[in-house]
Amino acid sequence: MTTINAKSPKSLAYPTRTIQRAERSLVCSPFQMNLLQTMRLESVQLKAIAGQAGVQHGYTKRPLSELTAETSLMWLIQVGVLRREVDGQGITDSFRLTPLGRQLLEQYQGSSWRSPSWLDRLYNALSRWFRLPF
Repeated sequence: MTTINAKSPKSLAYPTRTIQRAERSLVCSPFQMNLLQTMRLESVQLKAIAGQAGVQHGYTKRPLSELTAETSLMWLIQVGVLRREVDGQGITDSFRLTPLGRQLLEQYQGSSWRSPSWLDRLYNALSRWFRLPF
């Protein structure tokens, strides 16, 4: 088990493969760090991420369709970076960071995501396609 050096005194321990897969998923995602920084403080609705609103908020580099945005967000949920917000009525269309997502965000604090290599993109695509825990 490996932990990421985080400022929080109660950092959770995650297997190295889990951390690598989560980081790879983040750097291959269409989202900017600003989205995760916002999610650290508050939940963010899908309509603020999709379309031109995502670009205006600095969440994406280019406009994403709602389906593309939601599919990418759902993948980040599956790898453990995000969670869906719940209210008294049930699941909402808002998203927040998980403890793993917070640790990864702290690791990149003050910088932007590294550029994904072709191998990162390949492993991420294979993981998403087959849902394998690479």
